[in-house]
Amino acid sequence: MQEDSVTAVDERLLELRADCGRCFGLCCVALPFTRSADFAIDKDAGKPCQNLRTDSRCGIHTQLREKGFNGCTVYDCFGAGQQVSQVTFAGQDWRTGPRERARQMFDVFPVVRQLHELLWYLNEALALPPARPIHADIRRALAETERLTNQSPEELGELDVNAHRQQVNTLLLRTSELVRAGVGRGKKKERRGADLMGARLKGADLRGANLRGAYLIAADLTGADLRGADLIGADFRDTDLTDADLTDAFFLTQPQLNAARGSAGTRLPRSVTRPGHWTADE
Repeated sequence: MQEDSVTAVDERLLELRADCGRCFGLCCVALPFTRSADFAIDKDAGKPCQNLRTDSRCGIHTQLREKGFNGCTVYDCFGAGQQVSQVTFAGQDWRTGPRERARQMFDVFPVVRQLHELLWYLNEALALPPARPIHADIRRALAETERLTNQSPEELGELDVNAHRQQVNTLLLRTSELVRAGVGRGKKKERRGADLMGARLKGADLRGANLRGAYLIAADLTGADLRGADLIGADFRDTDLTDADLTDAFFLTQPQLNAARGSAGTRLPRSVTRPGHWTADE
């Protein structure tokens, strides 16, 4: 791939990262929490988290894991927070307006979050050379998804986002087939939706595997080869990725990676960053 193409995609993906400084803490208010291993408290949708400060920042951001809010560390809005705050509602804080507007913001936020997640996948698909035969279709889907994100609050509230997801998913499935066809010497590794919880896959050859929606909770993937694998929707909670090779794995998001364990030796695709809680000793 040409360097300018990589840079352009990197810039687009950067725009789809959360910018909490331009958001009114929507994920800390709009979404519900259930007391569990991921959250230390119960919280209803539309109710501000007890840790949310008046400046829309988290009061325990640097201690989330220690304070029992591990779920917050593995969440990413894909930039929906700043989109809803600054574009959809033109910089109007939910605290200062009428209650109805606040409710509308909280309802719209998860819709835009889903659209932004689709934008992430579509932009990544454009960066995959084997998918070139359908790049024109991907660009059309990308343009339509961007158009939907810029609709009014009322239009977003009526949007059938699931129907749009299904249309985009058809392209993502085709992208996966094209990319994986040239990986792993033609071997087909179909693990879509597989129950691999706690599986012992140390050093496994998973090149070009289809791991869409696979349950890899607490699986041991130490030293596994995941190059060119489709990881969309795979559940990596507490998965051990120590020294695993995820180079050129695709449709992997930062929240998935944040939920896993890894090391300095874990090799990652350029679309994600090494989580701060990973250490060389993990």
